[in-house]
Amino acid sequence: MRDQETFVSVEGEELDATTGELELSERQALRRVPGLSTELTDVTEVEYRQLRLERVVLVGVWTEGTVADAENSLTELAALAETAGSQVLEGLIQRRTRPDPATYIGRGKVEDLGAVVRSCGADTVICDGELSPSQLRNLEQRIKVKVIDRTALILDIFAQHAKSKEGKAQVELAQLEYLLPRLRGWGEALSRQAGGSGGGGGAGGGVGLRGPGETKLETDRRRIRHRIARLRREIKSMKTVRQTKRARRARNAVPAVAIAGYTNAGKSSLLNRLTGAGVLVENALFATLDPTTRRATTADGRQYTLSDTVGFVRHLPHQIVEAFRSTLEEVAEADLLLHVVDGSHPAPLEQLAAVRAVIRDVDAGDVPELVVVNKADAATPAALAALAEAEPRHIVVSARTGQGIDALREAVGAALPHPEVQVDVLIPYTAGGLVARIHADGEVLAEEHTADGTVLRARVAADLAADLDGYART
Repeated sequence: MRDQETFVSVEGEELDATTGELELSERQALRRVPGLSTELTDVTEVEYRQLRLERVVLVGVWTEGTVADAENSLTELAALAETAGSQVLEGLIQRRTRPDPATYIGRGKVEDLGAVVRSCGADTVICDGELSPSQLRNLEQRIKVKVIDRTALILDIFAQHAKSKEGKAQVELAQLEYLLPRLRGWGEALSRQAGGSGGGGGAGGGVGLRGPGETKLETDRRRIRHRIARLRREIKSMKTVRQTKRARRARNAVPAVAIAGYTNAGKSSLLNRLTGAGVLVENALFATLDPTTRRATTADGRQYTLSDTVGFVRHLPHQIVEAFRSTLEEVAEADLLLHVVDGSHPAPLEQLAAVRAVIRDVDAGDVPELVVVNKADAATPAALAALAEAEPRHIVVSARTGQGIDALREAVGAALPHPEVQVDVLIPYTAGGLVARIHADGEVLAEEHTADGTVLRARVAADLAADLDGYART
C-alpha cells in the first residue's frame, strides 16, 4: 500500500498532537524546486564508481526548518552536481518527519520519482543526504537508474580536484571507508550462490560448496581493508613532516593564521590578496584541497604565516573530516582563525554554523576567530547589515577589489600574540644579523641609527631576548 507522505510546499506545518503525523490538509502532491536546471557545459568522467553523471534528478527530504532552508540545501546540492559535471533536470522535495528507513523518501513516492526520472530521461538520482546500504539498494532496484547520495557526490568532487600526493591519499581513504559497508551486492554485481548442501540455503556444507560471489566479496573487503591501513600509514608519515614544519615555526616564534570557511567563499582569493601567493582561484566548489602556507607581514613589521585550508560544506561527510584531519590541524594549531564567509550568499549564517561545527570536530573551537565577510562588492547592504548584527567582531572585505584589506591587516596584527619580552638595546653595526632577526621575529617599537650602532626598543621572544642580553642599554 502506498504511504501518504507527499512532496509539499507549505510553511509552518503543525504535527497532530495525537498521531504525530503532519496534517493531511497541509500536504500537497508533488513539489518541484524551481531554478535548479543547469546547462551542461562540460561532462567529466567520474572516477568514483566509474560513472558519468550527465542528467540527474535531485531528491531531498525536508524534516525541519522552513521551505527556504530546504530549497537552499537542494540548490547547494545542484551546485555540487554541476561541479561534478552534471546537468540538473529536476529538484524534488518531500516533507516528512524523518527519512524513510527503507527508501529515504516515502515508499509510495518512489513510483512518482521513477515516473519523473523516465519522463525527463535522467540517468542518475542524487539524494540530499547519506543513504544506508539498504536504502541505496532499494531505490536502485525500484527506480532502475543509478542512485548516489550527497556523500558520494562530495567524495567524487574531491577525487577530481585532489592534486598532491597527500590530497589524493586522503580522498582515496575517505572513498574506501565509505565504500566498505556498501560493498555487499552493490549494483547486483556481486552475486552469490547459496551455501549448504545441494541448492538449499541451510547452514551446513563445507569446502567447495560456498558460492564464488561470496569469495570475491570477502576478497574485495580484505583488499580494501589492507589498502585503508596502508593509506593511513602514508598519511601519518606526511603528518609527521607537517608537524616538523609547524614545530620549526613555533621555535622561531612565528605566529600562525589559518583561513577557513565555506567552500567557494573566496579563501584562496583572500590569501592571494594578502600575500601574493598566486594560488589557483576558481569559481567552483572545493577548488582548493591542498593547503598552502605563505609568510605575511603585519602593519608594524611582524611576520606571521597564513595558511589556506580545504573548504567546508553543510553535512560534510565524516569520512572527509577524518581523512583530512591532519590537514585541518593547521586550523587547530593556529593563533588566529580567519573565518571567511560569502556576504553575497543567500544563507551566510547557515554557512558560518556549518563551518563552526567542523572546526569543533577537529578540536579547534578555542582558537580566536575573526569573521571576514568577503565579496562585499556583490553583497546587498541589507545582507551586510544582518551579518554585522549577528557577528559583531567582523571585517567586511572584497578580495576581488581590495576593499577592506588594509583594515583586515590591522585587525590581524592587533589579534596576533605580541612577543613577551621588551628590550632596549644598542647593537653595533658589526652585528647587523641581530637587527635583522629583531625585524623578522619581533615587534620594533622604536629605532635610531647612531654613530655607535643601531638603538632599538622592541618586543621579542624569550630566546632572542637572551641573545640580546649583552647589548642592553644601561
